[in-house]
Amino acid sequence: MDKTAKIYIAGHRGLVGGAIVRNLQEKGYTNLLTHTHAELDLTDQKATEAFFAGEKPDYVFLAAAKVGGILANDLYPAEFIRDNLVIQTNIIDAAYKNNAKRLMFLGSSCIYPKLAAQPMKEASLLTGPLEPTNRPYALAKIAGIEMCWSYNRQYGTRYIAVMPTNLYGPGDNYHPENSHVIPALIRKFHEAKMCNSPTVTVWGTGTPKREFLYNEDMADACVFLMNLPDEKYNQFLGSDESTTGTFEPPVVNIGMGEDLTIAELAEAVKQVVGFSGTIDFDSSKPDGTPRKLMDVTRLKNTGWNASTSLSKGLLLAYGDFQNRLPVTQQR
Repeated sequence: MDKTAKIYIAGHRGLVGGAIVRNLQEKGYTNLLTHTHAELDLTDQKATEAFFAGEKPDYVFLAAAKVGGILANDLYPAEFIRDNLVIQTNIIDAAYKNNAKRLMFLGSSCIYPKLAAQPMKEASLLTGPLEPTNRPYALAKIAGIEMCWSYNRQYGTRYIAVMPTNLYGPGDNYHPENSHVIPALIRKFHEAKMCNSPTVTVWGTGTPKREFLYNEDMADACVFLMNLPDEKYNQFLGSDESTTGTFEPPVVNIGMGEDLTIAELAEAVKQVVGFSGTIDFDSSKPDGTPRKLMDVTRLKNTGWNASTSLSKGLLLAYGDFQNRLPVTQQR
């Protein structure tokens, strides 16, 4: 990407979108397009098409989505499938109609089957049933992948989809009901420390294994992939299965390539926050998928590797959480 290329980051206020903006700015890109929801409602097809027709971005990072943890997915399944389908459909089609050079669609590791072989390869897509607690969200993301794939085959577009593992870091959502596991744990342990509570209760048995990636590393991987020369970038566009006989979706996994149990994660967060009590596990609450580890071979073969360890990332994330609290709650 040329430093003056017009680059649209959809969802620039989110955990990943914000990190992508920072990464691009640090690398010297000067023509970034960002709009808040109030300025541009991406569920509005006409408004989205008018924006693309007027701006004609060269590159698109599609990071806009309705997201949330297990509880939010369980409470609002209709919104999770409806809003995500509409947002991604509007953007992908508008990008095609206005000749965007490349588009990157950000998905989620939940697109893979609940019991997929570990670590999960890109070819695991559509090989088994999904985890039911986030199936509506996962199906919307799978539809986005298929849309990129279909446009590549029919229209010759150059769209890829990246599947991040579980993300955390600056700008995360620490809402008590709608947050993901790391920000939820950071808030739980901090509030318990502030109140001198003797124990913190964590959902589930603590046995599921999860992989976590610092959001600034995720952003760096996205910008790295978008900048690949054509001969390397083109290998991720997916093949026409009816011609090649090979199931090869336009998907690249992004992760650390290593995981840990939720119990181990809870202990790590406890230490970072400085909570001195005990941890209880509520086995009546859902565990979700038993294990979700990404196979990042395709990504590593491009020369990119994550640079932020979980221990360092948790310290940075807790610092971000504290900086966003009132002074009286930052002890």
